[in-house]
Amino acid sequence: MKILVIQQKMIGDVLASSILCNNLKLIYPDAQVDYLIYPFTKPVVENNPNIDHLILFKDEFRKSKKALLKFLISIRKAKYDIVIDAYGKLESNLVVGMSGAKTKIGWYKSYTNFVYSKTFIETSKPLTSAGLAIENRMLLLTPFSSKKQLDNRPKIFLTEEEIANGKAILEQHKIDFSKKIYMIGVLGSGKNKTYPFPFMAKVLDFIVAKTDATLLFNYMPSHLKEAQEIFHLCSPETQKNIKIDIIPGSIREFLSITYHCDALIGNEGGAVNMAKALYKPTFTIFSTWIKKEAWNAFEDGTDNVSVHLKDFKPELYGEKSAKEMKDKAMELYENFTPDLVIPSLEKYLEIN
Repeated sequence: MKILVIQQKMIGDVLASSILCNNLKLIYPDAQVDYLIYPFTKPVVENNPNIDHLILFKDEFRKSKKALLKFLISIRKAKYDIVIDAYGKLESNLVVGMSGAKTKIGWYKSYTNFVYSKTFIETSKPLTSAGLAIENRMLLLTPFSSKKQLDNRPKIFLTEEEIANGKAILEQHKIDFSKKIYMIGVLGSGKNKTYPFPFMAKVLDFIVAKTDATLLFNYMPSHLKEAQEIFHLCSPETQKNIKIDIIPGSIREFLSITYHCDALIGNEGGAVNMAKALYKPTFTIFSTWIKKEAWNAFEDGTDNVSVHLKDFKPELYGEKSAKEMKDKAMELYENFTPDLVIPSLEKYLEIN
C-alpha cells in the first residue's frame, strides 16, 4: 500500500500534520508513507522513521506550468492508493485530482468537494488539550479504523550526533549548565505576531531577576538588528545574561541547542511547536489576533502555558473572528502590557 500525505504550509503546520504519517505507519506498518511539503519545512520532519519519502513542492512548480504538469504526472505515476490532503488549497487540490488514488481524503468545501472521496468539516471548539490544529488533523484518520491507540503528539527526531553538537555549541560559548537556560522566541514570524519590543524587554528583565537564567535569543541572522534592539531595551543586568551571539546556522542546529534548554519562552509560532515536539516546556505569548485554541496544543498549566490578550480583556474582541481582528493586531498589542503576562510567567518559572 502507498499513502501520500499533503501539507504545503508553514513549519508549525507541517509538524502538526506529521502526526498523520506517524499514525498511518502505526495502522499500516508495511505501507509506504510519503509526505508532500514545501522545501523550507523539511528540517522539522527529517529523520522521522514514519516517513518513507519527503516529496518537495518546489517554487518552480508555481512559476512554470510545464514544471507543475511534470510534477503532477510524477505523482500519477507513483500510483498512490490513499491521498490525505491536510492543506486543502488549489495546489493540493491539483495533486489530489491528478493522483488517481482510489481513496482521497480532505476538508469539505462546496467548490472542491468533487475532488475527494471523503471529506470532513473542521470543528471550531477543542475537545481535548491537544487543541484544534491537532484535533482537526486527527479527524482525517477517521476512515482508518484501528484497534491500536493513536498518538496525537507531533515529534521531532534528532540524531545522537545532533544532540552532541548542540551541547558542544553551548560549551564553546561557555554556557553555565548549572543555571537555567531558556530559549527566547524574541520575534514572531511578522510584526503583527511579535510582542512589542519594550514589553518583551520588560518580560526578559523579570525572567533574569527571578531566575538568573541564561537567555538564548532565537532569531534569523537577517533579523539581527531587531534582536539587538530588544537587547538594548533590557536592563544592564539582563544584558549580561543574554547570549545574543549564539545564532544557529540552521533549523536542525536550533533544535539541537533547544534540546539542552530548560524551556522556550516567547512569541507563538513555529519555534514553540518545535520545542513541544522535543518535549520541552513552553511559555507562549500569543499574537493578539491568532486563535489561541487552535495552537495552544498540550497546554497543561505546568509544562506548557500560554497567555492571550483575550484571556484578560475579552471585551476588546466581542464575537469577532481572528481574521476580523488581524488588522487591529498592533492596536490590540498596546493593551497587552507586561503586567498581564508576568503573573502567569512567575508561576511558570517557579516550576520550570
